Amino acid sequence: MKNLPPRVFVVVAAFNEEPRIERVLADLKRHGYRDVIVVDDHSVDLTSALAKRAGATVIRHARNRGQGAALRTGIHAALRKGADIIVTFDGDGQHRAAEIQRFVAPIAAGTAQVAFGSRFLGNAPGMPKHKLVTLKGSILVERALLKVKLTDVHNGFRALSRDAARRIKITCDRMAHASEIVAEVHEKRIPFVEVPVTIVYDEYARRKGQTVFNAFPILGEILRMKRARKNAKR
Repeated sequence: MKNLPPRVFVVVAAFNEEPRIERVLADLKRHGYRDVIVVDDHSVDLTSALAKRAGATVIRHARNRGQGAALRTGIHAALRKGADIIVTFDGDGQHRAAEIQRFVAPIAAGTAQVAFGSRFLGNAPGMPKHKLVTLKGSILVERALLKVKLTDVHNGFRALSRDAARRIKITCDRMAHASEIVAEVHEKRIPFVEVPVTIVYDEYARRKGQTVFNAFPILGEILRMKRARKNAKR
């Protein structure tokens, strides 16, 4: 009997994405991804209702907990449902479903267990200059703190094998989760690759995205996370 293709689940962390969530889910469905879990992080709009109407499995947080907590909820749910590969995907339309196969291929082939998307290996149309400066600075900071040489940080487009998803522990509820995943991959020696992706910066994404000032609390979260991990090893 031929080996079955890996079962790919897409986890979408969403907060007040009423204007975009249907378009995002339609794009995923158009490219053949039907095992989709939307974690609504206590939106105050129609995100949950529209996601359900689009056919996604919807899990709603009783309070707003942050993107890291939403992804943790979604990843655990995907594992329970039998996912072989889990892709994390934004609900604001910045990611392209057509590019998911780039993440799936190395994991399905066994050459990596984690795939990180990089807009600097790919493309980032419409990226504001201040965002470019902030991201480049963040890359240098994370390389110094986490000792991992990635070309991009915090774009949210990544994939995990089932084994990696079970081994990686996300404890940071908010944006520092992205750095925590990198730290886990490094410390647990999980094989990874970077793949080029397109991150689209249209007016909606720019309005909802992180600002320069958000970089400081995120850095504080990363430092607290790093101290906590260091203390846990003692």
